[in-house]
Amino acid sequence: MKKILLLSDTHSYIDDKILKHVKQADEVWHAGDIGDLSVTYAIKELKPLRAVYGNIDSKEARMEFPLHNRFMCEGVDVWITHIGGYPGRYNPSIRQEIYTNPPKIFICGHSHILKVMHDKTTGLLHMNPGAVGKHGFHKVRTMLRFEIDGEVIQNLEVIEFELR
Repeated sequence: MKKILLLSDTHSYIDDKILKHVKQADEVWHAGDIGDLSVTYAIKELKPLRAVYGNIDSKEARMEFPLHNRFMCEGVDVWITHIGGYPGRYNPSIRQEIYTNPPKIFICGHSHILKVMHDKTTGLLHMNPGAVGKHGFHKVRTMLRFEIDGEVIQNLEVIEFELR
C-alpha cells in the first residue's frame, strides 16, 4: 500500500504546512506549475517525487521533469500531465490516447480548480488537486491525499488551507 500526496500549481510556494503532509506520505505527485525548483528540492529531501512541468515552468524544470509522466503504482496505471482537461473535454493533443489506452487514474493541474470525477466512457478516475500555491485566482489552497492498495484507490481526502 502507498500513501500518495497529490499537489499542483505551487507557483514557487512551499511552507511547513505543506511539508507536514509531505512527511506523512509515501510518495508525492506534482501536476505541474512548480515554479522555483526549491519547491521540488524541499519535497525530494523528504519523500520520493513524481512530477511534470507546467506552462509557467522554466527550462530547468522542463529538463528535470517530463510533460507527461505515465507509470504504474502498485497495480494502478497513472498518467500525470499539467494541461489535460477533464472527462468530455480532454486536451486535443492527448484525447486519442485517453480513449484508446486509458489509465486508471488521470491527473492534471492548470485550472486551479479541485475536481475528482469518474469518466463513465473510459472508466478512469480524473483528479485535479486544485492549487496549493498562493498565485492565481483560487481562494482556497488545496491538495489531495489518497492510498493505492494493489489495484484499489481508497481513502481519498481533500486537504484545504486557509484563504490566501
